[in-house]
Amino acid sequence: MHSNALPEPLPSWRDRDQSIPSEREGLAWPYVSILVAAKNEVNVIDRLANDLMAIDYPPHRYDVWLIDDNSTDGTAELLDTLAQQYTNLQVIHRDHTATGGKSGALNQVWRKAPGSLLVVFDADAQISPDCLRRVVPMFDQPTVGAVQMRKAIANDNHNFWTRSQVAEMAFDAYCQFKRATNGGIGELRGNGQFVRRDALEQCGGWNEETITDDLDLTFRLHLTGWDIPLVIFPAVLEEGVVQATSLWHQRNRWAEGGYQRYLDYWRWLTPARLGWNKAFDLFIFWLIQYALPTAALPDFALAVARNRLPVLMPLSSLVMLFSTLGMANGLRQTRKASSFSIFVQTLRGMVYMMHWLLVVSTVTLRMAFRPKRLKWVKTQHGGADEKVVLEANISSQP
Repeated sequence: MHSNALPEPLPSWRDRDQSIPSEREGLAWPYVSILVAAKNEVNVIDRLANDLMAIDYPPHRYDVWLIDDNSTDGTAELLDTLAQQYTNLQVIHRDHTATGGKSGALNQVWRKAPGSLLVVFDADAQISPDCLRRVVPMFDQPTVGAVQMRKAIANDNHNFWTRSQVAEMAFDAYCQFKRATNGGIGELRGNGQFVRRDALEQCGGWNEETITDDLDLTFRLHLTGWDIPLVIFPAVLEEGVVQATSLWHQRNRWAEGGYQRYLDYWRWLTPARLGWNKAFDLFIFWLIQYALPTAALPDFALAVARNRLPVLMPLSSLVMLFSTLGMANGLRQTRKASSFSIFVQTLRGMVYMMHWLLVVSTVTLRMAFRPKRLKWVKTQHGGADEKVVLEANISSQP
């Protein structure tokens, strides 16, 4: 695919009409390589490894690569033990001299892996056995360079923060699905991403000069003419952040990495390269996610100081209205709950989402005066006593 070739518009498909094909009708299932980079993940990695070995997919058509990224908590030894149990599980160890973080770990392995499709899961991922059979057929569309599974929260009832993240993830999935199916920018979310090998080769692999490899790869895939749809069902579950300080660090990294890609690629984010639909979608997304929150706080402060209404109040109110409706629709599509429960979850989620105003504003201020940095605080994964049961409303449609 030529780098200047513009993609065809994505076809629409119904949210709840993603059936599992019983056979490929003359086409063999493509070979899939599953990659998992793990750094100090002894609490959760064995659960994921066992899940991956139980996937409902032809055993001779997939393999698993677990990458120990210089762990110090016993992860390396646990991975070696798992490798002895499963024949199609490969373990790669990186020492203290290895660089590039998660991107570096993935780059060290993906060229060795034989799969024509590469799947990336985080160590705390929880998956349904049918995930490959449901997602892989999406690549029958020749313009699809990657597919993202919807993310959901495993420990959703732990506390206020995790309950709120349920609504946040539902809202994000609703927005991404609508953006992609209307010819806009579909985005990768790291955990549960499927990438076509040819597309990744065209992009040169994962960028090791970024703190959000998924968001960076999103831009490069679209700039080379590929589409990224979202699969609503099944979802990939992950542990939600349970402490405010950890949430602050994680969201700061997401915001900084998301903003940095605009600075890295702005010269090419044009209609001539992306097409008018994607270029317009990208501009609106930047305006709502970064420009408006950055301007809203000083606008509010001036309004208080001068005893007047904020200048941006009409635009901010409109964004809030559409965000509330989007969150409610996202929850309705992905959760089996009463209308009152959806209302409560939406209200709580919108209150929680206010933290993004402070996150984006402080990140923008920091980036304005400090150089690009490649530093992040690792999110700790505690695991659970028992695996979370995947309910029908998040693992597959009835």
